[in-house]
Parts: sequence; C-alpha cells; structure tokens
Amino acid sequence: MVTAIVLAAGQGSRFRAAAGADQDKLLAQCVGRDGVMRPVFEQVLVNVPDSVAKRCVVTSPDRLEVIRLAQRYGCEVVLLRSAGMGDSLAAAVAASRSSDGWLVVLGDMPFILPSSIEQVVAHAEGISVPVHAGQYGHPVMFGRSLGPALMALTGDRGARPLFAHASVREVPVDDPGVLWDVDVPPSLRFVPA
Repeated sequence: MVTAIVLAAGQGSRFRAAAGADQDKLLAQCVGRDGVMRPVFEQVLVNVPDSVAKRCVVTSPDRLEVIRLAQRYGCEVVLLRSAGMGDSLAAAVAASRSSDGWLVVLGDMPFILPSSIEQVVAHAEGISVPVHAGQYGHPVMFGRSLGPALMALTGDRGARPLFAHASVREVPVDDPGVLWDVDVPPSLRFVPA
C-alpha cells in the first residue's frame, strides 16, 4: 500500500509577508477546480484520490486547525518542530516504513487534478514525477527501495538529490495544477495559462 505524505510544516513566510504575519496560507480560502471553496490544505486533501487510502500529514504542533482537518480526513498526523522538508520527509517515511512507496504531496498545491495523482501513483518503482509543459511538478512518487534514502534526509533539503541515483519516470500530464503552488495571495486564484 502506498502512503501519501502531505507536507504541511513550512512557515509560508512569503505568503505571510504579503498577507499579514497572522495569515496561514494553508488555511486561506480558495476555489478548487471542482468549484468548491475550501481552505488550501483541505483542497489538497480532497484531491488525493481514494485509491491512496493511507495518508500521513506532517505539520507543526501549533497548527491546530491543520491537525483538525487532517484528522477529519482520516490522516495520521506526525508532529514536527522543524519546518525543513528533509526532516519532514524523514519523519513521515519512518512513521510509515512498511509502505510500498510514498507519494509526496505539498500542502500548498490545491489545484492538482486527482487523475494526475492517479497517473503518478500508477508507477511505484523508482521515482515518478508529473511533467507539464516540459517542467517537473508535484506530487512525486517514491518507490519502496528509496525508503532508507528518504529517512536519511535532514534539514531543509528535500528529496531532489535522490533523482540523480534512481530510475526517474516522467509522467506527462495535461494539468497545470501540478506546477501551481500558493506562495502569495494572488496565487489563491487558479488561472491556467
């Protein structure tokens, strides 16, 4: 069984600089591609297809609303005081080490189509990455053999270095949502090119 790891521990400093220090981008309202208005983080959870039944959310202990939403959607919650992507991945993979692979989903990417996620998950060996308009996007699928390398990650460095040492399958998708993250308030409105 594959585990979706939803990374939600980052501080969102660019968003806070533009919207206000008390504004959490994960809780900002956006209209999803399904036409429903929800917080960014909830939209991310809704987009993960039912075929990925095991879900693990990594967030900080002070994000009570993110924790509540994660639990409401049946996610295991891993609490982490570090905002580093490497630390988050290592903790989540360690918490789900019996999985057949890990789908790494960013908590600030609410516009990915569930069908794109299904296409990426269909390839559970090595690394599978969606490609739109010639660019690598998210989420990224890591096969079971990469578990030890993922658990060895530290700090803010993500899993990008693993691409050099693994088989990488590019999955073409007609979905600009795989490239669209919410870094500043205007990006809450999805306007595909």
